[in-house]
Amino acid sequence: MNGIAFSFIGFLLCFTCIGLASAWFSRGTKEDYYLASGSMRPWLVGLSAVATNNSGYMFIGVIGYTYVTGLASIWLMIGWIAGDFLASLYVHSRLRQATEASGEISYAGVLSRWHGQNFSTLQRLIGVISLLFLVTYAAAQLVAGGKALHVLLDWPLWSGSVAGAILVSLYCFAGGIRASIWTDAAQSIVMIVAMGTLLVVAVMNLGGASNAIEQMHAVEGFMDWLPKDLAFPGLLGGGLFVLSWLFAGFSVIGQPHIMVRFMTLDSTGNMRQAKLWYYFWFIMFYLMATGVGMLSRIYLSDSGTFDAELALPLMAQQLLPSVLVGLILAGIFAAAMSTADSLVLSCSAAVTHDILPDKVERTWLLKLTTVLITGLALLIALSNNQSVFSMVIMAWSGLASAFAPLLIFLCLGKRPSQINSIIAVLTGFTVALLWRFLGLQEVIYEGLPGIIAGLSVLSVPQFVRARVSR
Repeated sequence: MNGIAFSFIGFLLCFTCIGLASAWFSRGTKEDYYLASGSMRPWLVGLSAVATNNSGYMFIGVIGYTYVTGLASIWLMIGWIAGDFLASLYVHSRLRQATEASGEISYAGVLSRWHGQNFSTLQRLIGVISLLFLVTYAAAQLVAGGKALHVLLDWPLWSGSVAGAILVSLYCFAGGIRASIWTDAAQSIVMIVAMGTLLVVAVMNLGGASNAIEQMHAVEGFMDWLPKDLAFPGLLGGGLFVLSWLFAGFSVIGQPHIMVRFMTLDSTGNMRQAKLWYYFWFIMFYLMATGVGMLSRIYLSDSGTFDAELALPLMAQQLLPSVLVGLILAGIFAAAMSTADSLVLSCSAAVTHDILPDKVERTWLLKLTTVLITGLALLIALSNNQSVFSMVIMAWSGLASAFAPLLIFLCLGKRPSQINSIIAVLTGFTVALLWRFLGLQEVIYEGLPGIIAGLSVLSVPQFVRARVSR
């Protein structure tokens, strides 16, 4: 076994031990399994949320996109983080407060019982949509891990997905969301060290930042501020492109696997501290990822001979000694698994708490459900024929279009009826899927029309009541 494999396996063993150790702190209850009994410290919540957000999509999908697109990919970072931040200003604290007030342990449960009502049909609908999209999303993470192991260790593509599924099952079975958050925090550190190491080595090998930038300028169109393939030319196309990614970032509030991290916080008063950890780490990591993606075009100049989503592992193999390549591989795998375990737990909560008519309370059944969900995600990953980037964006936009409009309305203090809420969820969800089916995502991100459609449906009764009362 070579140095890369030794280094990689060493990191995996560390993550596994951290996840298994969380079992000692388990209280053996459903609330503890899915929400860690609302006891997580701000730094753990922040690092876990950023690791879950910056998944294998960041290491594989975004770097592949940057390799192809060039400097214009920076708008993904600006739009995504800005949209995420704008959403957090109003939503995160209110969601944590509603979690405590409702006593619910799932994202769907909190949304359907926000004002003390019992919208069981809405809860089941949110649970079903969450399950469908989050399983697909989890499969994308297993695919990302498989791609990395295939390039760097020459393992078959399926083997990385299987290894990831086993790892996720182990620490989710051991400690639930506590294990997930603990391993996320450790993985986030490995992720940023791995990305930073490769960035520094890549720049130094080119003789410094100025030489690197000069070589990027030599690639035709690579340093343009806007992509060449915009649906509309000029400022209109550029504006729609940036607006799309702003809404992609705003869509984070519709992602149950990320928002549940903030629901585990030990106190609503600590939300600002948790968000400071989250955004500092997020900005630093995304800057490094964008830099590495652009540098990869210099080192891997023949863009027509390989899968662009393999740019990072191929570049690491060229530049780094085997021990550090193992670190990079561990970073990629850690990013994918930190998101996969979060997704699997959210799916498990959807099944055991939201969808089934009789809620499952026995911990061993919760854990068994988690393992079965992981197996389903693995089957999807093994049959996958899409890129990681497209799988993640499809799941992300579908979830956001279904749930973000309702969450916004609830945070505004509105009380939409169950029927109105269900119609809004289905409308946003359907518009986003139809938009992508028609290929219109090339014009604008499908989450934008989906979210607007959902908000419009929720606004109609408010408008009618206002007109009648005059």
